Parts: sequence; C-alpha cells; structure tokens
Amino acid sequence: MSTRIRKLFALLAAVLASLLAVGCDQNGRPIEEFGLSRLHPGESLESDVRNVMGQPDTVWDDADGGRTLEYPKGPEGARTWMFSIGRDGKLIAYAQVLTEENFAKIQRGMRREEVRRMLGKPRSVVTFERKNEEVWDWKYLENYRGRLFNVHFDRDSGEVAGTSSSDIYSN
Repeated sequence: MSTRIRKLFALLAAVLASLLAVGCDQNGRPIEEFGLSRLHPGESLESDVRNVMGQPDTVWDDADGGRTLEYPKGPEGARTWMFSIGRDGKLIAYAQVLTEENFAKIQRGMRREEVRRMLGKPRSVVTFERKNEEVWDWKYLENYRGRLFNVHFDRDSGEVAGTSSSDIYSN
C-alpha cells in the first residue's frame, strides 16, 4: 500500500474518531441532545431551557401554576423532550418521554388530550374510515433500532381503543 493511501486512511480515521467523540459526553456515553448538560434542575431558568432547546412546539399550563415545555424532535427524530418549569420560572425536571415505560401507561379509555400530553406531538395521524379508527404514531428507538408506537382511537368516542408497535422497516 502506498504512503499516500496510508496517509489518506489515517486522515479518515482521525476525522471519524473526532466525529464520534463530538457525539459523546465526558464519560463516553452518546449525547441524547446537545446542550442538556448546561441545564440543571432547581437552578436553570425557563429562558435557559429556551436558549438551549429553542422555541417549544407546545407550552402546557400545569394546575400548580407551572408549565411544561414540549420539544418533539420528529417527524424523523425519535425523541420528545418535556421540561417542567415551576411557578418561579425554574426548571424542575426534564425527560425524554418516548419510552417503553410511558407507552405502557397508555390504556384503553384514555382521551386524545391525555395521550398528547404524555407523549407529545405524534409523528403522523391517519384515519381509517372502515375501521372507524384514527391512529397516531411516534417514532422511537429500541436498542438503537427504529420503531413506531401506535395509539388507535375510536373516532366516535375519541378514546384509546388499543396500541401497537412495529419495526419501521419491517416486511
């Protein structure tokens, strides 16, 4: 192998290593969202959250006078972030809500608004006239594999009739 080709491979390896390092935190774990390490519950303000995350898709008013900022990263992204802000304007907590644990909380009889509040904005909404059903879906990752979580609503009652999930690129 020529010296020129070796140098090219070395350069490509260095570029790849630096790209991988940028996508990891100081402990080598993949970064879920750039800038989150600058946000600290109990210290950071709503303005800090907005500076890091940008304009929220939805702002939910909470019963206690606080609010929740929703940041869906779809339709191609696989995360939706919810940031709880207290009445005092400080960050209480934040979480990525497209998880198996949250999906398990979706039960028959829940209303659309409850599901929307728990999981955020769906990736898509499709109506199936013959089944009298409306299906919302969210893209998520399971062991780094893209999947879809679906919530099936009865169109007449607006309540959850069931859920399903599937691989995105299944045959």
